[in-house]
Amino acid sequence: MRVIVVGAGIGGLTLAQGLHRAGIDVVVHERDERDGPQGRPQGVSLHLDDRGAAALRGCLPPDHLAMVEATAGGLRDRTLFLSEVEGELAVVRARQVDGTGPTRAGRPVDRRLLRAVLLSGLGERVRFGAGLTRFEQLADGAVRAWFADGASDTADVLVGADGIGSAVRRQHLPHAQVVDTGTGMLIGATPLRALAGSGLVELIGDSPTQALVRGSVMVLAALRFGRPPLAARDRWLPTLPASHVADVEDYLMWSLPTTPRRLGPSGSLVAARELVAHLHPTLRLIVDEARADATVALRVGMIPPVPPWPAGPVTMLGDAVHAVPGFGANMAMQDALRLRDALVRVARGEQELVAAIGGYEDAMRRDTLAFDALDGDAPRVPVTR
Repeated sequence: MRVIVVGAGIGGLTLAQGLHRAGIDVVVHERDERDGPQGRPQGVSLHLDDRGAAALRGCLPPDHLAMVEATAGGLRDRTLFLSEVEGELAVVRARQVDGTGPTRAGRPVDRRLLRAVLLSGLGERVRFGAGLTRFEQLADGAVRAWFADGASDTADVLVGADGIGSAVRRQHLPHAQVVDTGTGMLIGATPLRALAGSGLVELIGDSPTQALVRGSVMVLAALRFGRPPLAARDRWLPTLPASHVADVEDYLMWSLPTTPRRLGPSGSLVAARELVAHLHPTLRLIVDEARADATVALRVGMIPPVPPWPAGPVTMLGDAVHAVPGFGANMAMQDALRLRDALVRVARGEQELVAAIGGYEDAMRRDTLAFDALDGDAPRVPVTR
């Protein structure tokens, strides 16, 4: 069996690692040029819950998994709410994660570091600068794909893991359109050392926090690496280029909801500084000391639920087909594990291809409906492709 994965994001690379580990021939075609572990701007950290953790345990080699687990931050099992009380920031409410909502307990991981780990060991199986232009199903059931660099490839299965702007979805499910919500966000990261003496880091600990101050909202979440990434790399994954981890340090992730009109150019701190200019001095300090290279501006889009479609050798995972706000990486990794398991059954002759993919897609649709029922809102994610 041969599998083409379109998109070298978190979900696509998790799938590729799982298939490669199972002995299935897989190649990943990524639109962007080779750029190290960063990928396109999507934020700096992600909350890894039980879905994502289970997928990594199922798909990654032991040393890769050990690297991720060693560098993950502390347990997040509650959300804090900050306000300004007599001129000082204070926790006014805390909400435990009890499993009744879409949020689950988990640990923070650095998105760029995770992607670097997922790329490690795949080598030439990942082709950069190869955006999909079109595909077709051949008479023998295989799928042939053409790419912007002039290359073509043929496989038994084509997987769209190319995000909310998916080229695979545009051809496979042209009726599934992305809708811009008219909202956006600025996301950034500030070294914890720059906030020493402010008291904020001690106040919020490892908990994700919503600061509701002077009529504005700012979301905060610290990432203290369980083990320094460079030391973890030396211990578990020495094949990972040291340059990918040498300058990584503990930081505070922050985000500011806003409108597309106020986003400014991606990577600019100007718009963020304008948004916090009237806030508490500590919140202004966060933005003033933020890393310019980690500040991104994202528009937020949605994909209305897609009715069932006939199963076949072309399928999708993650935001390419069911976008969920704040949990996209976990859902994409869960998709990757399920699809890996389905394709392994096919490779072993235990199930027919169409039935296996159909079962995977049914489970994926159920996840989307279950999330909508808990969230009470339409799926929304940053529009970055």
